[in-house]
Amino acid sequence: MPATASTILVVEDDSIVRMLIVDVLEELEFNVIDADCAEEALISLENLDTRIDLLMTDFSLPGFNGQELAAKARQLRQDLPVLVASGLAETLELSEGVHLIGKPFSINQLRDKVTGILDSETRALP
Repeated sequence: MPATASTILVVEDDSIVRMLIVDVLEELEFNVIDADCAEEALISLENLDTRIDLLMTDFSLPGFNGQELAAKARQLRQDLPVLVASGLAETLELSEGVHLIGKPFSINQLRDKVTGILDSETRALP
């Protein structure tokens, strides 16, 4: 799919759901880094020299939620697009640069949402 593989940081505390999302994204030829909590994700964002093109996070995480993680992540990497997955999608109001996908989602919905975000970010580059 992507010409040069984009890197996605996936944050999901449910190990089975995280594994499925990682498997799907890797099948779609993305590079994937995964974390089981917000703290681990922030450590990755802070310490990895790797370019991360998208942060995908569950909304309901222990410690703090996906919206809070998005804000902290964007303090570390200001232009990082964020995709929040939530079963409460219709009730969430998210800040600019933070996108939403409702749970449950299909493989096609995930693919379309991720590629749409990454394509729009690529077009926004100078």
